[in-house]
Amino acid sequence: MKQILTELLKNKKNFVFVGEAGSGKSEIAINFAIQLARLSDKPVHFFDVDQTKPLFRSRDVKEKLQEENVTFHYEEQFFDAPTIVGGVREHLMNENVIVVIDVGGDHLGARLIGGFAPLLNREFTQNFFVINSYRPWSKDLVAIDGTMARVLGMAHIELANVSIMSNPNVGLTTTAEEAIRGNDKVKALIDEYLSIDYMCAREEICPDIEDKVEVPLLPIKLYLTYEWNE
Repeated sequence: MKQILTELLKNKKNFVFVGEAGSGKSEIAINFAIQLARLSDKPVHFFDVDQTKPLFRSRDVKEKLQEENVTFHYEEQFFDAPTIVGGVREHLMNENVIVVIDVGGDHLGARLIGGFAPLLNREFTQNFFVINSYRPWSKDLVAIDGTMARVLGMAHIELANVSIMSNPNVGLTTTAEEAIRGNDKVKALIDEYLSIDYMCAREEICPDIEDKVEVPLLPIKLYLTYEWNE
């Protein structure tokens, strides 16, 4: 991941993660923030604007991010009211900081960042749309196309400013074979229209995958683990 992030940092300072619910966006965003903080001399600011689910949220491990010198931003909520933390625009515009944004996993969550679209579509921002082939919203091309249209439409993010990130993950037990099979499924579904730019996989199984995929592989550590799913 270090090499990939080093290349991205040459032109990008903002990293935004959108996609389907349950695709693993939060986990990937957390990994990006921690690695960016270790790699760059600039302050890293993490914005958790995911208001769409009560579990698997970045805020559940905010202490870990803070230990890694990542400044964590989120809005205290009452019954998950759709509110957004302040300071997003200022930090997106500030060339002296790095910003990572974890966006809610549906079109309603994406609506919260629509007001920042002029900055999300600038050359210094990298948007990632995360696809997990093991989620029902990615069962076929129609489902993927529909989810992308709704999410990107609400966020007002132009498709030309989006990189596709494949995250074929089923949790702590995901095998290398499952990851490869899931990535191949996404490639087969979207290959006529889009290409996969990055693939994510649990760091433990990456050695068994890296020589079998054609796209850059991002090792992901699973931080969002809970006692009931171990």
